[in-house]
Amino acid sequence: MFIQTEDTPNPATLKFLPGKDVMGEGKAAVEFERGGDVSTAPLAEMLFMIPGISRVFYGADFVSVTKMDDAKWPHLKPAVLGAIMDFYVAGGTPYFGSQEPLDESEFVYEGETLEIVEQIKEIIELRVRPAVAQDGGDIVFRRYIEGDGIVYLEMRGACAGCPSSSMTLKSGIENLLKHYVPEVTAVEQAL
Repeated sequence: MFIQTEDTPNPATLKFLPGKDVMGEGKAAVEFERGGDVSTAPLAEMLFMIPGISRVFYGADFVSVTKMDDAKWPHLKPAVLGAIMDFYVAGGTPYFGSQEPLDESEFVYEGETLEIVEQIKEIIELRVRPAVAQDGGDIVFRRYIEGDGIVYLEMRGACAGCPSSSMTLKSGIENLLKHYVPEVTAVEQAL
C-alpha cells in the first residue's frame, strides 16, 4: 500500500492520502481532538496513540493530522504513515459515526434572505470547499446576518489554526462572495 503525503499551508498539519475512501464523497467531514470522544473513529483513536498528535481530520479521501507545537514532523511522520498503513491493511473502517450532513445553521431563513443563503452555500460548496480540501481542510457555512451582510464560516482540518486562514477568508472567500452575492459585506471566522 502506498500512502501519499502532502504539505498544507498550515506547518503543523500534514495531509495523508491512503488511496482509499476515508469518509467517502458526499459525506460530511469530521474532526477529532486529542482527549475527545473517538469511540466511533478507530483510525483517529489509533493516531492519538502517537504522542504529539493534537487533531485528526477526515475528508472524503484523506486524513489531515495536526501535531502539537513541540512535536517534530521528522519523528511523527513515519509513525503516522505506519499507523494508517496498518489500519487499512487490516481492513479497518475509519468511521462508524453518523453519516448525517452537518447541521450548518440553527437559523431559519425566509424569502429573499433564504435565496441569498442558498447562493452563498452553493458558491462555498462548488468553488471554495474543493480548493480548501486540496489543502487538507474544510470550510462550513455557519450563518448569515441579513442586516449587516456578514457571513460566518468555520475553518476545519488543516485550515483551523493555519497562519494563512485569515487571509484566505478575507482576501479569497470574502472577495469571491462579494463578487457573486452583492449583499455580502464581510466574511468572518465563526467561533
